Amino acid sequence: QVQLVESGGGLVQAGGSLRLSCSASGRTFSSYAMGWFRQAPGKEREFVAGIRWSGGATYYANSVKGRFTISGDNAKNTVYLQMNSLKPEDTAVYYCAAATSAGWGTVDAMDYWGKGTLVTVSS
Repeated sequence: QVQLVESGGGLVQAGGSLRLSCSASGRTFSSYAMGWFRQAPGKEREFVAGIRWSGGATYYANSVKGRFTISGDNAKNTVYLQMNSLKPEDTAVYYCAAATSAGWGTVDAMDYWGKGTLVTVSS
């Protein structure tokens, strides 16, 4: 069984920074891409950022472009999310996810999920 474990969440003031980490454990698997999603209270889970290992292409939601940076290590199935200039509207539970094939990027297309880490941005 594959497990994704996130860490790095917490409480930060607006304008501050946090770095989230996600690592895989358990059964060995080969991921096609990994990404971060978030879910704020009362809202649907949404895509935040993703990285496709082949070629290293990165993708971002418009709401975080220029503020968040995704990076990672394909061999270790590890991914990071550097979050700068945080805003109160970034408050959410952040989930790490992995996809094993193309067509990823939506909630339904990801194959493995972490349990999430809470990020709270105070104004």
